[in-house]
Amino acid sequence: MDPGPDRAVFSISVTSELTDVDPQMLRLYEQRGLLSPHRTDGGTRRYSGRDVEQIREITALLAAGLNLAGIAHVFQLRNENHRLQDELDRVRKNARQTQDAPATQRGSEA
Repeated sequence: MDPGPDRAVFSISVTSELTDVDPQMLRLYEQRGLLSPHRTDGGTRRYSGRDVEQIREITALLAAGLNLAGIAHVFQLRNENHRLQDELDRVRKNARQTQDAPATQRGSEA
């Protein structure tokens, strides 16, 4: 059974082993808003495959010389870029649909 990238199945200790990041650092990343692991009803952190990839990206950015505040800014900019790209895609799709519609549906143009 493939858990999928969003299914939170890894404990903090397993995630630490998979990423070679100390559990205390994982907690710090969460405190700084860089990670949002799932919480069980009992409050235990559970990490997904997507979380593991995010941790690896954080590790790579730290190795490149960014600090945690810089990494947070990179993530915010990336999220904003994705949001704007989605919006642009919607606008382009609507424009194509409007262009493809018969003239009678667009209203009188004369």
